[in-house]
Amino acid sequence: MKNLLNPSLLDESKMKEIRAAFESAQPCKHVAVPNFLNEELANTLYNNFPKLEALNVKRKSINENKSEEYHLERYHPAFNELRDFMNSPEMYAWISKVTGIEDLRSTYDSLGSGVHQGGPGSFVDVHVDINMNPVANLHRRINVLIYLNKNWKDEYGGALEFWDKDVKNCISKVMPYFNQAAIMVTDETSYHGYAKINIPEGESRKSFYCYYYTPAGKDFVFRDSRFKTRPDESVTKTAITEVKETLKINIKRFLKAIGIKSLDFQDKNK
Repeated sequence: MKNLLNPSLLDESKMKEIRAAFESAQPCKHVAVPNFLNEELANTLYNNFPKLEALNVKRKSINENKSEEYHLERYHPAFNELRDFMNSPEMYAWISKVTGIEDLRSTYDSLGSGVHQGGPGSFVDVHVDINMNPVANLHRRINVLIYLNKNWKDEYGGALEFWDKDVKNCISKVMPYFNQAAIMVTDETSYHGYAKINIPEGESRKSFYCYYYTPAGKDFVFRDSRFKTRPDESVTKTAITEVKETLKINIKRFLKAIGIKSLDFQDKNK
């Protein structure tokens, strides 16, 4: 399979540089990699990115406002080409080298890869991700987000924010610039999200996502995504979020106790 990464990223010294930045990042391991894909592919994806209204999964709640889709066969062939590459042995090996996590793999469902998009006012509150793909029995370890936003201005906002474990301070940010990838560990304390964006009508925040896993093991315990509000949010929103998240946990526990599995494993993310 043709390698779709920027050729410079295949250099051993460059991979070591990325690995060092990933390992030293705070508050969780992450790294921003500019010029991630080869230029021709990145431009093709940008020029053929599906319209916001064409994405079938709409996530609009007190804690998020964005759209997503993983049925990439509906769009330009370049999206399926990228997904196949992100699921290739070559990419598994590259991701393992820059993260230090062995035996990584992805899937072809909604918890594998797809696209995210948000229009004016889009946001995703600070959260930790669902910790596994329960159908495939895989432990979620790494998120890769490839941003496809040309001419993105800093005043639009939309940075991927990394917060401390108490969600009191934003420690680091990655801007969603064109062909920049954010590679991050996902665990119990990797709180992240993006604040409400301020963009002109007709503009949107676009990304391709791919999530990587290792085998979960028979004793691995499922945990759903978990939202928290920023310190400057209203008391009302904070209270509603806490109630919602507590109910979500208790409902899933009840369903499990009576032998019913939840059917909604769609991701709430980035």
